[in-house]
Parts: sequence; C-alpha cells; structure tokens
Amino acid sequence: MPKDWESVSVILTNETGLHARPAVRLTQIAKSFPGRVEIALSATGPWVDAKSPVKLMRVRAPAGAQLHVRAAGKDASAILEQIVNLAARRFDEDRQDESNG
Repeated sequence: MPKDWESVSVILTNETGLHARPAVRLTQIAKSFPGRVEIALSATGPWVDAKSPVKLMRVRAPAGAQLHVRAAGKDASAILEQIVNLAARRFDEDRQDESNG
C-alpha cells in the first residue's frame, strides 16, 4: 500500500452485509471525498473503487465480514471516520426498518 493511503477496518454488523442500500450509502460518502476511496475483504485486496455502487455490491460482503477501507488524499482520515460511523450505525438499516414498520 502506498504511504499516502490511510486505512481502517470495520465489521459489518448490519443484517444483510453490503447489499444495495448500504452500498449506495457508502458510495454517497465516498463520492463526497475528492480523493480515492477503496474497499476490500482482505487487507491485501483485491481493492474496489468505493465510489461505484455496482462494484461494491460485487464484493458480496456478508454480515459479519471484516471490511477494509482505505483512502488517499486530503482529509482521508475524515472520510474514513465517516465510513466507520456509518458502519457503526449499521448503515442506518435499523432506521429504515422502523420507518417500514
């Protein structure tokens, strides 16, 4: 990994893992960042562009999986913090369930 990358890892605790809605939410955060954001299921890759919801869904990250996230560019640590917070909130799926109930 180049030295300009910052990285974190999170456990997917939401019920369905990284399916359509969580992938879109992660992509929205990634797109708000001018630098690069990538994810992988292994710290060694393969790495996928987090700004593409289609590519994120192809990762097929199930609930309980460890998701590795890396970012490069100005404020990389801030974007990683936003993604960690999103994962900690279970991609806001609990709120979605409440609004459907």
